[in-house]
Amino acid sequence: MATLDDVAALAGVSKATASRALGRPELVARETIERVRAASDSLGFQPSRIARALARGRTGLLALVVPSLQNTFFAPIIEGAQAAAEESGNHLTIAVSGLASAADQHGIERLAGQVDGLILNASQASPDVVLQAASLAPTVLIEREVAGMPSVVADTAEAFGQLAAEFAARGHTRIAYVGGPDGSWPDNMRTRAVAQALQGKADLTILGPLPPLAESGIRLVDEVLASGATAVLVYASPIALGLMYGLRLRGIEVPRDLVVSGDARIARALGSTGIPSVDVDGIQVGRQGVELLLWLLEQRGLQGRGLDVPGLAYPEQRRLSVPVHWS
Repeated sequence: MATLDDVAALAGVSKATASRALGRPELVARETIERVRAASDSLGFQPSRIARALARGRTGLLALVVPSLQNTFFAPIIEGAQAAAEESGNHLTIAVSGLASAADQHGIERLAGQVDGLILNASQASPDVVLQAASLAPTVLIEREVAGMPSVVADTAEAFGQLAAEFAARGHTRIAYVGGPDGSWPDNMRTRAVAQALQGKADLTILGPLPPLAESGIRLVDEVLASGATAVLVYASPIALGLMYGLRLRGIEVPRDLVVSGDARIARALGSTGIPSVDVDGIQVGRQGVELLLWLLEQRGLQGRGLDVPGLAYPEQRRLSVPVHWS
C-alpha cells in the first residue's frame, strides 16, 4: 500500500509539502498541487480521514440536533445530512435536544466542544437561546430563521397559504388549521400564512397547539367536527393520519365528506384520491444544511489564517420551494 512518503518521493517534494498539497492546497503552489495529486493518483494513495481532518484543524465530525425522533418529519432530513457528510469525508452524529431546559443547553455546550459545527433545528427555542448555542460553534439552522444566522428552510408557510387559498377557491367556506407544538416557529409561520390567504374568503378555526403525533389527531376529531369545517389543513403528517383514522371510525369519509391535508404517503396508504399534500424534500434540507455548514467552516478557516476573504458574510438564508399536490 502506497504511503505519503512514496507520493512525496514520486512528486519530488518533501513529505510536509505533499501533506499540505493534499490536505491544505490553498497553502501550496498550483503546479506543486498538480504534481502531488498526479503522483497520488498513479500510486493509488488514499489519505486517511483522520489525517485529512487533522491537517485542516478539524475533527471531521458534524452534529445534527433535532428536538425529537418521534416526529417522522426528521427522518429524511437525517438521511440527507448523513449522505452529504459522508460524501464530504465527514461523519455525522445525531443529538436530540429541544434546548428548552438548562440541562439541554449544558448538553449542547458539551457537544459543541467535540464537533466542528452544528446543524441545529431549534423550532421552539427562543432566539436568545439559539444565538447562545451558535456562539459555541459554527452553526447552521434548519427549519428556523434567526437574523444574522445561515439557515435552510423548506418554505412550508408559502405552501400552506397556497393550499388554503385553493380550498377557498374550491368553495370551502369553513376551514380549520390544526397547529403543531406550542411556540413552534414553523407553526407560527404557517398559521400566519393561512390566516392571510383566507382573509375575507372563508372562516378560519385554529386548533391546537398539539404535539406532532398520531394520537393528537385521534383526540382532535370532536373539535374538528364541532368547528363545522369542510376542509382541514394539518401541521404534521402524523396528526393528519390520526385525524383521518378517527374520522373513519365515525363513518366520515376522507376526502369525500371532509378534506384533510396529509402527504403523498398517507394518500397512497389509504388508497384515496383528492387528498392534498404539502411535500417537503427533507433529504434536500439535510443535504443543504451540511453543505452550508461546510462552506461556513471553510470561510472561517481562511479568515482564521489571516487571509483576505472578500465579502465574508453569511449567505442569504436559503428557502426551498415546497410543492402542493392533490392525489
